[in-house]
Formats: sequence, C-alpha cells, structure tokens
Amino acid sequence: MSASIQKVGPAIPIQCHAWSSDRQTIAVSHNDKLVELYKQQPGGSWNQTDILDQHDLRVNDIDWAPNTNRIVTCSADRNAYVWVQGADGKWKHTLVLLRINRAATCVRWSPQENKFAVGSGARIISICYLDEEKDWWVAKHIRKPLRSTITTVDWHPNNILLAAGCTDFKVRVFSTYIKEIEPKPSATEWGAKMPFANLMAEFSNSPTGGGWIHAVAFNEEGTRLAWVGHDSSIAVADAPSGMVMMKLKTNLLPFLSLLWIGPNRLLAAGHDCVPVLFHVDSAGKVSQGPKLEEGGNVVEATAAASAKNMFKNKDRLGQELVDSRLGTTHQNQINSMRILEGNKVEARRVSTTAGDGALV
Repeated sequence: MSASIQKVGPAIPIQCHAWSSDRQTIAVSHNDKLVELYKQQPGGSWNQTDILDQHDLRVNDIDWAPNTNRIVTCSADRNAYVWVQGADGKWKHTLVLLRINRAATCVRWSPQENKFAVGSGARIISICYLDEEKDWWVAKHIRKPLRSTITTVDWHPNNILLAAGCTDFKVRVFSTYIKEIEPKPSATEWGAKMPFANLMAEFSNSPTGGGWIHAVAFNEEGTRLAWVGHDSSIAVADAPSGMVMMKLKTNLLPFLSLLWIGPNRLLAAGHDCVPVLFHVDSAGKVSQGPKLEEGGNVVEATAAASAKNMFKNKDRLGQELVDSRLGTTHQNQINSMRILEGNKVEARRVSTTAGDGALV
C-alpha cells in the first residue's frame, strides 16, 4: 500500500487532526494551544488559511462536523470551543463551559451533529447540546460509575449511545438521550431502556487489568464495539451475540488509535509507527493481518551526517545520538488516524499524524 508524506506546518509533533467534509482542508494541533487550518493547493502543497487561537493550554482533540461545518476543540485548559465559519470566511468561536476541574481529553460530534461528547480527567463525560432559545451550549454530565480519566469516546450510529474508554481499564456504553432535542429512541442490541447517563454495557480489558484504553470504535451498524489497550491488545465486543468479548494480545507495541475500515476489518496504529490490519470473523474472533508497510532495518546515518547532526540535535532535542532512521514512513508514534476516503463500510484511504510532525 502506498504512502504519501505531506508537510503541514513546522516539523514538530502533531497531537490530533480532523478533515473538512470536502477533504481539502485539515485542522491540526502541533502539540500546543493553537489549531491551525491548512488547505491543499493545486500543486499539492499546503497553505495555512487560518489559526484558531482561544485555548490557554494544549489542545488535546479536534473534531470537524461534515454537514454543519462546525469545528469543536477541547484542551487541557478545561474548556471546549465550537467554531463556526461566517459569511466572510472568518471562524467565530463560542465558549462551552464544561464545568470540570481537570483537562478535557477527547471530543467527538454525534452522527446527527446536534450534540458532542467531551471526556476529561475529572472522571466526567460532558454531553453538550445547543439551547436554541438561549443560544448557548449546555453541558450535561455523566459521572457514575466512572472512576478514572476518560481517554477516548465514540458514537453509536443511532446518535444516542456513546462508548467511552478509561484509564481504569474499562470500556463502557452509556445512553446520552436528551429529551429536549431528540425523540425517544427505539431499542437496540445494547438495551431498550435509555434514560440519560444509563449504563448500557461495561467491559473490562482483562480480569487482571490489562492496561488503560487508548481508543474505542463502533462499527457501521453499531452492533460491534472494538477497542485497543496499553497492553498491546485489541478486543471486540459483539452485542447481538450476548455481549461476547474476544481479545487478541499482540507482540507489537501499544496502539493509540483505531478505525473500522470494513464490516470485518480494523486498522490500528500507535507506537510501532505503522498501521496494522486486523480481521474479525463471524464469531467475533480477532486475528492479526499484515502491516500497511513492512519496515526495513534501522538506517544508520553516515559519519559526515552524524557530525553535522550532532549539534543540530543538541539544539532541537537536547541529545546528541539521534543518527538512525526507522524503516517506516513515520519516525515516531502515530497519535491520530482518520478516514480520508470512504467510510466504515469501505475505507479506501486513511490519514495519520504522528509525533514526527508528518501527515501521511
């Protein structure tokens, strides 16, 4: 599978990224408090079109709603902002008071884009929706039985159920039904009673812990929920089969992001610096497939380059011996992964951003 390296801004780590609906503009955060927008030019280069600067601390996550064209960002400053593009092309911000006392760690728009979920280090999930009468965003809290930082969230296709992964080694599915803005939901494989904050399902990564959860993902139908943990594992829970959970421990480094790219295919990426394909059979059993690229041996720098880079690395990185290069496209852990072309049924292209500052 081919990979194309794109230079988007300075060569410093990219914490997260999100695409516009036409896939011509990308929003990235270079591990700081800014969100930068870049648009691809006819020649293939990327030009910065705008900077979204309201957060006081590092931006932890970004999501871009494809239909309403609204961007939501969350940060370690405990706030979220919703950005709306005006008729003049400028982005106008609205502060969302999450009412939390720890960093906001992750954010995702719901499928209908009428609300979004924010995870935090305060052991709270904030479900935010727009109060049309008062014209502000209201945050409702899911608290119990959360006992640790929420690291990742993902929405069920019905716009009601939300999956959350935490550092207490648990994956939970909650109801986010808000009667003020949506009709009463119908029953699903995950349960029938869905008042707000109701716990629909809970899964432990393993009886002995198994590492905190880095990413969760519902499939297109919402019948299966997959997640990856810090113990280098990947697991899938199947709701129609009685909440049966199948887990695979790998000999790879821990994964940080996860995508469904087909009805029975998953793509995971993380500290191995390359995405890995996994297959899920009809019984829910997970098996490891190939890597999207086979990295060769570590390439050592020449003596001349080593001498030249010694002072450069001391200045930029605070260390001398950074003379080797991995045999993979990314040279550092992959932090985020998005579907660039296609959907969860058939993803044809994906994008990744990593600690090496590259967009692939």
